[in-house]
Amino acid sequence: MLNWIWLFFFFSAFLSAISQLLFQGNTDIFNLLVASLFDMAKLSFDIALGLVGILTLWMGILKIGEHAGLVEKLSRLLSPLFAHLMPEVPRNHPALGHISMNFAANIMGLDNAATPIGIKAMQSLQTINPERETASNAQILFLVLNTSSLTLFPIAILMYRAQQGAPDPAVVFLPILLATSASSIAGLLAVAFVQKLNIFNRVVLGYLGVMVAVLLSLVAYLASLNPDELSKVSSLMANSLLFSVVILFMAMGIRRKINVYESFIEGAKEGFQLAITILPFLLAMLVAIGVFRASGMLDYCLSALRWSFDWLGMDTRFVDALPTAFMKPLSGSGARAMMLETMNNYGVDSFPALIAATVQGSTETTFYVLAVYFGAVGIKRIRHAATCGLFADFVGIVTAILVGYWFFG
Repeated sequence: MLNWIWLFFFFSAFLSAISQLLFQGNTDIFNLLVASLFDMAKLSFDIALGLVGILTLWMGILKIGEHAGLVEKLSRLLSPLFAHLMPEVPRNHPALGHISMNFAANIMGLDNAATPIGIKAMQSLQTINPERETASNAQILFLVLNTSSLTLFPIAILMYRAQQGAPDPAVVFLPILLATSASSIAGLLAVAFVQKLNIFNRVVLGYLGVMVAVLLSLVAYLASLNPDELSKVSSLMANSLLFSVVILFMAMGIRRKINVYESFIEGAKEGFQLAITILPFLLAMLVAIGVFRASGMLDYCLSALRWSFDWLGMDTRFVDALPTAFMKPLSGSGARAMMLETMNNYGVDSFPALIAATVQGSTETTFYVLAVYFGAVGIKRIRHAATCGLFADFVGIVTAILVGYWFFG
Protein backbone atom coordinates (compact mmCIF):
# COMPACT_ATOMS: atom_id res chain seq x y z
CA MET A 1 0.00 0.00 0.00
CA LEU A 2 2.68 2.51 1.01
CA ASN A 3 4.66 1.70 -2.15
CA TRP A 4 1.73 2.73 -4.36
CA ILE A 5 1.01 5.87 -2.35
CA TRP A 6 4.67 6.92 -2.66
CA LEU A 7 4.68 6.30 -6.42
CA PHE A 8 1.37 8.14 -6.79
CA PHE A 9 2.91 11.30 -5.33
CA PHE A 10 5.76 11.30 -7.86
CA PHE A 11 3.82 10.32 -10.99
CA SER A 12 0.89 12.66 -10.29
CA ALA A 13 3.42 15.48 -9.74
CA PHE A 14 5.06 14.62 -13.08
CA LEU A 15 1.74 14.59 -14.94
CA SER A 16 0.75 17.90 -13.36
CA ALA A 17 4.08 19.43 -14.39
CA ILE A 18 3.73 18.17 -17.97
CA SER A 19 0.19 19.60 -18.12
CA GLN A 20 1.31 22.99 -16.84
CA LEU A 21 4.23 23.09 -19.26
CA LEU A 22 2.15 22.18 -22.33
CA PHE A 23 -1.11 24.01 -21.62
CA GLN A 24 -0.07 26.91 -19.38
CA GLY A 25 3.45 27.57 -20.65
CA ASN A 26 4.89 27.25 -17.15
CA THR A 27 8.58 26.72 -17.94
CA ASP A 28 9.61 26.97 -14.29
CA ILE A 29 7.60 24.02 -13.04
CA PHE A 30 10.37 21.43 -13.36
CA ASN A 31 12.79 23.83 -11.67
CA LEU A 32 10.36 23.97 -8.75
CA LEU A 33 10.11 20.18 -8.60
CA VAL A 34 13.88 19.65 -8.54
CA ALA A 35 14.34 22.44 -5.99
CA SER A 36 11.69 20.77 -3.83
CA LEU A 37 13.63 17.49 -3.94
CA PHE A 38 16.71 19.14 -2.46
CA ASP A 39 14.80 21.34 -0.02
CA MET A 40 12.85 18.40 1.42
CA ALA A 41 16.00 16.26 1.65
CA LYS A 42 17.67 19.02 3.68
CA LEU A 43 14.56 19.47 5.84
CA SER A 44 14.48 15.71 6.54
CA PHE A 45 18.08 15.76 7.75
CA ASP A 46 17.50 18.86 9.87
CA ILE A 47 14.45 17.28 11.51
CA ALA A 48 16.22 13.96 12.19
CA LEU A 49 19.25 15.80 13.61
CA GLY A 50 17.04 17.86 15.90
CA LEU A 51 15.22 14.73 17.03
CA VAL A 52 18.37 13.04 18.31
CA GLY A 53 18.57 14.99 21.55
CA ILE A 54 14.83 15.08 22.26
CA LEU A 55 14.28 11.41 21.43
CA THR A 56 17.24 10.22 23.50
CA LEU A 57 15.92 12.25 26.45
CA TRP A 58 12.40 10.79 26.43
CA MET A 59 13.40 7.24 25.59
CA GLY A 60 15.76 7.39 28.56
CA ILE A 61 12.99 8.62 30.88
CA LEU A 62 10.54 5.98 29.63
CA LYS A 63 13.13 3.24 30.15
CA ILE A 64 13.31 4.26 33.82
CA GLY A 65 9.55 3.78 34.09
CA GLU A 66 9.80 0.41 32.36
CA HIS A 67 12.54 -0.85 34.70
CA ALA A 68 10.69 0.59 37.70
CA GLY A 69 7.81 -1.81 37.04
CA LEU A 70 5.15 0.73 36.08
CA VAL A 71 4.16 -1.27 32.99
CA GLU A 72 3.72 -4.35 35.15
CA LYS A 73 1.57 -2.41 37.65
CA LEU A 74 -0.64 -1.04 34.89
CA SER A 75 -1.04 -4.53 33.41
CA ARG A 76 -2.33 -5.87 36.74
CA LEU A 77 -4.76 -2.96 36.89
CA LEU A 78 -6.14 -3.72 33.40
CA SER A 79 -6.31 -7.54 33.58
CA PRO A 80 -9.86 -7.76 35.07
CA LEU A 81 -11.24 -5.59 32.24
CA PHE A 82 -9.84 -7.78 29.45
CA ALA A 83 -10.96 -10.95 31.21
CA HIS A 84 -14.57 -9.72 30.80
CA LEU A 85 -14.18 -8.30 27.27
CA MET A 86 -12.73 -11.58 25.97
CA PRO A 87 -14.95 -14.27 27.49
CA GLU A 88 -13.58 -17.04 25.21
CA VAL A 89 -10.09 -16.59 26.72
CA PRO A 90 -9.62 -18.71 29.88
CA ARG A 91 -9.26 -16.60 33.02
CA ASN A 92 -5.68 -17.64 33.79
CA HIS A 93 -4.46 -17.77 30.20
CA PRO A 94 -1.12 -15.96 29.66
CA ALA A 95 -2.66 -14.01 26.75
CA LEU A 96 -4.52 -11.79 29.24
CA GLY A 97 -1.24 -10.80 30.88
CA HIS A 98 0.39 -10.06 27.52
CA ILE A 99 -2.62 -8.00 26.40
CA SER A 100 -2.62 -5.98 29.61
CA MET A 101 1.13 -5.33 29.33
CA ASN A 102 0.72 -4.24 25.70
CA PHE A 103 -1.94 -1.67 26.60
CA ALA A 104 0.02 -0.51 29.60
CA ALA A 105 3.01 0.12 27.33
CA ASN A 106 0.80 1.94 24.78
CA ILE A 107 -0.73 4.14 27.48
CA MET A 108 2.74 5.13 28.65
CA GLY A 109 3.90 5.84 25.09
CA LEU A 110 6.41 2.96 25.00
CA ASP A 111 5.92 2.17 21.30
CA ASN A 112 9.08 0.09 21.00
CA ALA A 113 8.03 -2.08 23.93
CA ALA A 114 4.34 -2.21 22.97
CA THR A 115 4.81 -3.74 19.51
CA PRO A 116 6.80 -6.88 20.49
CA ILE A 117 4.52 -7.42 23.51
CA GLY A 118 1.51 -7.00 21.22
CA ILE A 119 2.83 -9.61 18.80
CA LYS A 120 3.40 -11.97 21.72
CA ALA A 121 -0.20 -11.35 22.87
CA MET A 122 -1.52 -12.11 19.39
CA GLN A 123 0.52 -15.33 19.30
CA SER A 124 -0.90 -16.31 22.70
CA LEU A 125 -4.44 -15.71 21.44
CA GLN A 126 -3.65 -17.79 18.35
CA THR A 127 -2.98 -20.85 20.53
CA ILE A 128 -6.69 -20.94 21.47
CA ASN A 129 -8.00 -19.89 18.03
CA PRO A 130 -10.01 -22.81 16.57
CA GLU A 131 -9.68 -21.51 12.98
CA ARG A 132 -5.99 -20.83 12.37
CA GLU A 133 -6.39 -18.53 9.34
CA THR A 134 -9.47 -16.64 10.59
CA ALA A 135 -9.27 -13.92 13.23
CA SER A 136 -11.04 -14.79 16.48
CA ASN A 137 -13.28 -12.34 18.33
CA ALA A 138 -10.62 -11.78 20.98
CA GLN A 139 -7.94 -11.13 18.35
CA ILE A 140 -10.17 -8.60 16.58
CA LEU A 141 -10.99 -6.72 19.78
CA PHE A 142 -7.32 -6.65 20.74
CA LEU A 143 -6.32 -5.35 17.32
CA VAL A 144 -9.03 -2.65 17.13
CA LEU A 145 -8.12 -1.32 20.57
CA ASN A 146 -4.50 -1.16 19.36
CA THR A 147 -5.48 0.80 16.25
CA SER A 148 -7.38 3.31 18.38
CA SER A 149 -4.20 3.65 20.48
CA LEU A 150 -5.21 5.19 23.80
CA THR A 151 -2.04 7.09 24.80
CA LEU A 152 -1.72 9.29 27.86
CA PHE A 153 1.73 10.59 26.97
CA PRO A 154 2.04 11.51 23.25
CA ILE A 155 5.76 12.12 23.63
CA ALA A 156 6.58 11.75 19.91
CA ILE A 157 4.23 14.55 18.83
CA LEU A 158 5.40 16.89 21.57
CA MET A 159 8.95 16.05 20.52
CA TYR A 160 8.29 16.97 16.87
CA ARG A 161 6.64 20.22 17.89
CA ALA A 162 9.62 21.10 20.07
CA GLN A 163 12.01 20.26 17.25
CA GLN A 164 10.06 22.54 14.90
CA GLY A 165 10.45 25.45 17.34
CA ALA A 166 7.08 25.52 19.12
CA PRO A 167 7.38 27.77 22.22
CA ASP A 168 4.94 25.48 24.09
CA PRO A 169 5.08 21.95 22.62
CA ALA A 170 2.57 20.56 25.15
CA VAL A 171 -0.30 22.84 24.11
CA VAL A 172 -1.79 19.92 22.09
CA PHE A 173 -1.63 17.50 25.04
CA LEU A 174 -5.25 17.83 26.21
CA PRO A 175 -6.77 17.92 22.69
CA ILE A 176 -4.90 14.71 21.85
CA LEU A 177 -6.05 13.08 25.10
CA LEU A 178 -9.70 13.85 24.30
CA ALA A 179 -9.40 12.67 20.68
CA THR A 180 -7.59 9.40 21.45
CA SER A 181 -10.06 8.62 24.25
CA ALA A 182 -12.95 9.12 21.83
CA SER A 183 -11.39 6.81 19.23
CA SER A 184 -10.72 4.10 21.83
CA ILE A 185 -14.27 4.19 23.18
CA ALA A 186 -15.66 4.16 19.62
CA GLY A 187 -13.51 1.15 18.70
CA LEU A 188 -14.62 -0.76 21.80
CA LEU A 189 -18.31 0.02 21.20
CA ALA A 190 -18.07 -0.95 17.51
CA VAL A 191 -16.56 -4.35 18.30
CA ALA A 192 -18.96 -4.89 21.21
CA PHE A 193 -21.90 -4.22 18.87
CA VAL A 194 -20.69 -6.63 16.18
CA GLN A 195 -19.64 -9.36 18.60
CA LYS A 196 -22.65 -8.82 20.93
CA LEU A 197 -20.36 -8.42 23.93
CA ASN A 198 -21.91 -7.78 27.31
CA ILE A 199 -20.34 -4.46 28.25
CA PHE A 200 -22.97 -3.75 30.87
CA ASN A 201 -21.54 -5.96 33.60
CA ARG A 202 -20.17 -4.30 36.72
CA VAL A 203 -16.48 -4.70 35.91
CA VAL A 204 -16.61 -3.25 32.38
CA LEU A 205 -19.01 -0.49 33.41
CA GLY A 206 -16.72 0.32 36.31
CA TYR A 207 -13.68 0.79 34.08
CA LEU A 208 -15.61 2.68 31.41
CA GLY A 209 -17.44 4.72 34.02
CA VAL A 210 -14.20 5.93 35.56
CA MET A 211 -12.78 6.81 32.13
CA VAL A 212 -15.91 8.64 31.00
CA ALA A 213 -16.31 10.43 34.35
CA VAL A 214 -12.74 11.71 34.20
CA LEU A 215 -13.18 12.87 30.61
CA LEU A 216 -16.54 14.53 31.26
CA SER A 217 -15.17 16.27 34.35
CA LEU A 218 -12.21 17.51 32.33
CA VAL A 219 -14.46 18.69 29.49
CA ALA A 220 -16.85 20.40 31.92
CA TYR A 221 -14.00 22.25 33.59
CA LEU A 222 -12.42 23.28 30.29
CA ALA A 223 -15.80 24.40 28.93
CA SER A 224 -16.07 26.91 31.79
CA LEU A 225 -12.92 28.73 30.65
CA ASN A 226 -12.63 31.52 28.13
CA PRO A 227 -10.24 31.00 25.17
CA ASP A 228 -7.27 32.73 26.84
CA GLU A 229 -7.72 30.80 30.08
CA LEU A 230 -8.20 27.56 28.13
CA SER A 231 -4.82 27.92 26.44
CA LYS A 232 -3.04 28.75 29.70
CA VAL A 233 -4.69 25.98 31.71
CA SER A 234 -4.04 23.42 28.96
CA SER A 235 -0.37 24.36 28.91
CA LEU A 236 -0.07 24.34 32.71
CA MET A 237 -1.81 20.98 33.13
CA ALA A 238 0.16 19.33 30.35
CA ASN A 239 3.60 20.55 31.41
CA SER A 240 3.05 19.98 35.13
CA LEU A 241 1.72 16.47 34.46
CA LEU A 242 4.62 15.57 32.17
CA PHE A 243 7.26 16.75 34.63
CA SER A 244 5.42 15.04 37.49
CA VAL A 245 5.58 11.81 35.51
CA VAL A 246 9.36 12.23 35.15
CA ILE A 247 9.66 12.61 38.94
CA LEU A 248 7.29 9.65 39.50
CA PHE A 249 9.41 7.42 37.25
CA MET A 250 12.56 8.38 39.13
CA ALA A 251 10.90 7.93 42.53
CA MET A 252 9.62 4.48 41.55
CA GLY A 253 13.08 3.60 40.29
CA ILE A 254 14.59 4.55 43.65
CA ARG A 255 11.94 2.52 45.45
CA ARG A 256 12.68 -0.54 43.32
CA LYS A 257 16.40 -0.02 43.98
CA ILE A 258 17.34 0.15 40.30
CA ASN A 259 20.19 2.26 38.98
CA VAL A 260 18.12 5.14 37.60
CA TYR A 261 21.04 6.74 35.79
CA GLU A 262 22.04 3.52 34.00
CA SER A 263 18.43 2.87 33.02
CA PHE A 264 18.24 6.35 31.55
CA ILE A 265 21.46 5.80 29.58
CA GLU A 266 20.14 2.47 28.24
CA GLY A 267 16.95 4.09 26.99
CA ALA A 268 18.84 7.10 25.64
CA LYS A 269 21.01 4.79 23.51
CA GLU A 270 17.87 3.23 22.08
CA GLY A 271 16.51 6.70 21.39
CA PHE A 272 19.65 7.67 19.50
CA GLN A 273 19.43 4.56 17.32
CA LEU A 274 15.74 5.19 16.71
CA ALA A 275 16.41 8.78 15.57
CA ILE A 276 18.94 7.49 13.02
CA THR A 277 16.54 4.77 11.88
CA ILE A 278 13.76 7.29 11.25
CA LEU A 279 15.78 9.37 8.74
CA PRO A 280 15.37 7.22 5.57
CA PHE A 281 11.61 6.83 6.07
CA LEU A 282 11.19 10.50 6.88
CA LEU A 283 13.22 11.56 3.86
CA ALA A 284 11.34 9.25 1.48
CA MET A 285 7.93 10.58 2.46
CA LEU A 286 8.84 14.26 2.83
CA VAL A 287 10.49 14.33 -0.61
CA ALA A 288 7.44 12.69 -2.20
CA ILE A 289 5.03 15.06 -0.46
CA GLY A 290 7.27 18.01 -1.33
CA VAL A 291 7.10 17.37 -5.09
CA PHE A 292 3.36 16.63 -4.78
CA ARG A 293 2.86 20.10 -3.28
CA ALA A 294 5.34 21.86 -5.60
CA SER A 295 3.54 20.46 -8.65
CA GLY A 296 0.30 22.03 -7.45
CA MET A 297 -1.50 18.67 -7.08
CA LEU A 298 -1.91 18.94 -3.32
CA ASP A 299 -3.37 22.44 -3.67
CA TYR A 300 -5.79 21.19 -6.35
CA CYS A 301 -7.01 18.38 -4.10
CA LEU A 302 -7.36 20.66 -1.07
CA SER A 303 -9.14 23.30 -3.15
CA ALA A 304 -11.70 20.73 -4.26
CA LEU A 305 -12.29 19.68 -0.66
CA ARG A 306 -12.43 23.29 0.50
CA TRP A 307 -15.04 24.08 -2.17
CA SER A 308 -17.12 21.07 -1.09
CA PHE A 309 -17.10 22.01 2.59
CA ASP A 310 -17.71 25.66 1.77
CA TRP A 311 -20.72 24.63 -0.35
CA LEU A 312 -22.05 22.85 2.75
CA GLY A 313 -21.65 26.07 4.72
CA MET A 314 -18.80 24.77 6.89
CA ASP A 315 -15.66 26.53 8.10
CA THR A 316 -12.83 25.32 5.87
CA ARG A 317 -9.71 26.18 7.88
CA PHE A 318 -9.25 22.53 8.88
CA VAL A 319 -8.91 21.39 5.26
CA ASP A 320 -5.16 22.12 5.20
CA ALA A 321 -4.73 19.50 7.96
CA LEU A 322 -6.65 16.78 6.09
CA PRO A 323 -3.60 15.26 4.33
CA THR A 324 -2.47 13.98 7.74
CA ALA A 325 -5.95 12.58 8.40
CA PHE A 326 -6.15 10.81 5.03
CA MET A 327 -2.71 9.27 5.44
CA LYS A 328 -3.13 8.22 9.09
CA PRO A 329 -4.97 4.89 8.56
CA LEU A 330 -2.57 3.93 5.75
CA SER A 331 0.92 4.85 6.95
CA GLY A 332 2.30 6.09 10.25
CA SER A 333 5.46 7.44 8.65
CA GLY A 334 3.40 9.02 5.85
CA ALA A 335 1.06 10.73 8.32
CA ARG A 336 4.04 11.93 10.35
CA ALA A 337 5.60 13.36 7.21
CA MET A 338 2.33 15.07 6.28
CA MET A 339 2.14 16.60 9.76
CA LEU A 340 5.73 17.85 9.54
CA GLU A 341 5.18 19.23 6.05
CA THR A 342 2.11 21.10 7.32
CA MET A 343 4.15 22.52 10.21
CA ASN A 344 6.91 23.55 7.81
CA ASN A 345 4.54 25.10 5.27
CA TYR A 346 2.14 26.95 7.59
CA GLY A 347 4.13 27.31 10.83
CA VAL A 348 4.31 25.00 13.83
CA ASP A 349 1.65 26.91 15.81
CA SER A 350 -0.64 27.66 12.86
CA PHE A 351 -4.20 26.36 13.02
CA PRO A 352 -3.64 23.65 10.35
CA ALA A 353 -0.46 22.45 12.10
CA LEU A 354 -2.18 22.24 15.49
CA ILE A 355 -5.08 20.29 13.98
CA ALA A 356 -2.64 17.98 12.16
CA ALA A 357 -0.74 17.28 15.40
CA THR A 358 -4.00 16.47 17.20
CA VAL A 359 -5.09 14.18 14.37
CA GLN A 360 -1.70 12.45 14.43
CA GLY A 361 -2.14 11.63 18.12
CA SER A 362 -5.80 10.64 17.90
CA THR A 363 -5.38 7.10 16.57
CA GLU A 364 -2.90 4.52 15.24
CA THR A 365 -2.18 3.31 11.70
CA THR A 366 -4.91 0.71 11.11
CA PHE A 367 -3.51 -1.11 8.07
CA TYR A 368 0.01 -1.25 9.53
CA VAL A 369 -1.31 -2.81 12.75
CA LEU A 370 -3.41 -5.25 10.71
CA ALA A 371 -0.40 -6.28 8.64
CA VAL A 372 2.02 -6.66 11.56
CA TYR A 373 -0.21 -8.33 14.16
CA PHE A 374 -2.25 -10.62 11.92
CA GLY A 375 0.75 -11.31 9.69
CA ALA A 376 2.73 -12.51 12.71
CA VAL A 377 0.27 -15.38 13.26
CA GLY A 378 -0.78 -16.11 9.66
CA ILE A 379 -4.32 -14.67 9.84
CA LYS A 380 -5.81 -14.28 6.34
CA ARG A 381 -9.52 -13.70 7.06
CA ILE A 382 -9.72 -10.54 9.16
CA ARG A 383 -13.56 -10.44 9.33
CA HIS A 384 -14.76 -7.12 10.81
CA ALA A 385 -11.35 -5.97 12.10
CA ALA A 386 -10.68 -3.38 9.38
CA THR A 387 -14.23 -1.96 9.46
CA CYS A 388 -14.22 -1.45 13.23
CA GLY A 389 -10.66 -0.10 13.15
CA LEU A 390 -11.50 2.45 10.46
CA PHE A 391 -14.63 3.49 12.37
CA ALA A 392 -12.44 4.20 15.41
CA ASP A 393 -10.08 6.18 13.13
CA PHE A 394 -12.98 8.23 11.75
CA VAL A 395 -14.31 9.09 15.21
CA GLY A 396 -10.84 9.99 16.45
CA ILE A 397 -10.11 12.24 13.47
CA VAL A 398 -13.49 14.02 13.61
CA THR A 399 -13.05 14.51 17.36
CA ALA A 400 -9.54 15.87 16.79
CA ILE A 401 -10.89 18.48 14.36
CA LEU A 402 -13.76 19.49 16.65
CA VAL A 403 -11.52 19.69 19.72
CA GLY A 404 -8.99 21.66 17.64
CA TYR A 405 -11.61 24.30 16.90
CA TRP A 406 -12.51 24.38 20.59
CA PHE A 407 -8.95 24.85 21.81
CA PHE A 408 -7.33 26.76 18.94
CA GLY A 409 -10.14 28.18 16.81
